[in-house]
Amino acid sequence: MNIRAAWLAWSLAALSVAMFLAGAALTVSSLYAGPATQAPSDWGTGGPVSELVIFLPFLAFPLVGALIASRRPENPIGWICLAAGLFWMYIVLEGSILSSHPYPVIIDALTQWTWVPPVGLLGIYLILLFPDGRLPSRRWRPLAWLSGAVMVLASVSVTTTPGPLPSHPEVSNPLGLEGHSMAAQALLGATVLLPICILASAFSLVWRYRHSGGEVRLQIKWVAFAASLVGMTYAVTLVSGLFLTPEAPGAERGAPLWLALLQNAVLMSYAGVPIAVGFAVLRYRLYDIDVLINRTLVYGSLTVLLASAYVGGVVGLQAVLRGLSGQESTLAIVASTLAIAALFNPLRRRVQAFVDRRFYRKKYDARKTLEAFSSRLRDETDLHTLSSDLVGVVRETMQPAHVSLWVRPGPQDEPSARQAEV
Repeated sequence: MNIRAAWLAWSLAALSVAMFLAGAALTVSSLYAGPATQAPSDWGTGGPVSELVIFLPFLAFPLVGALIASRRPENPIGWICLAAGLFWMYIVLEGSILSSHPYPVIIDALTQWTWVPPVGLLGIYLILLFPDGRLPSRRWRPLAWLSGAVMVLASVSVTTTPGPLPSHPEVSNPLGLEGHSMAAQALLGATVLLPICILASAFSLVWRYRHSGGEVRLQIKWVAFAASLVGMTYAVTLVSGLFLTPEAPGAERGAPLWLALLQNAVLMSYAGVPIAVGFAVLRYRLYDIDVLINRTLVYGSLTVLLASAYVGGVVGLQAVLRGLSGQESTLAIVASTLAIAALFNPLRRRVQAFVDRRFYRKKYDARKTLEAFSSRLRDETDLHTLSSDLVGVVRETMQPAHVSLWVRPGPQDEPSARQAEV
């Protein structure tokens, strides 16, 4: 371990934590002291909880970055996480200060660009250099240089875009290029290129996965798994908000508590991405990813099926009982709960078998081979036949380069029978 690199990494991580704590203290104090100058968040539970939860997951980036940089200082992944985390925590502190104290409009205009570097670092360079800190090949160098130029131009574009400021809609941007429409449009084009560079970097990760093997694929699986969880959680929250809430988005009463908590869960799920990066780069429990994905597929599908059966059972039985008795009854809830309890284990086994058959075909085939061998083992008595069957099972399930079977000789066996190679 490089002592200087470790000292620098943990110092930057401590600075990030200090900025977050300072921003959190200012946010809470300003929200309880009086009306804030910033509009409240429309995502999550609202109030100080929502203000802190929005950026709390990003605190994992500097912490994981410090851990990686202190152990693998030659790998830029750790330093990228640290730099991005510093920018996010600066945004927290800056927003807290600006929301709790009056400030000149020029300061707001000068700080509009601060979101560009962390988005570019995490969305482009973290993916482009993951997991070993090197480009997939020399062909990707133009993308790396282009992305750096796009980030610089996008920062300038955000700062000089004419029109009202996001935090002060009644005030025009004092740094806006009002009389230079051509320059403003050119800079705006650079901002449009930013998501294109992010998509190209994502394609580079797919290319690396297809042209790599072994540990590299497992490392990529960790990050893909974490990102997929974020996407699925967000999709579930979005669908729930559109179809399961009685009020349209933006209604005065706001979202119900369960939806607000689900929105907070989406925000917290972002912390899984830097944690997965840490597991992958440091190779900690690297080979557990397949088990984790398997369990997530099984229990995620099981949860959806049981929840659908429970809701359908409650609604259907209540409709039937209401038609018979003319009033609501708790019998539907009790019956649905008992049915779910009875269905859990059989349904779990069926879902597990489907997941293994669909996504883990080799494991499924190996288990079937072992089951068939176990059934033959009960009836077979010939030693040579059993030896051949055992070698065949090992070759089919484990696929080794060579198989040797050693049999302990009996008292009547010849000395040459003490070892046999099959």
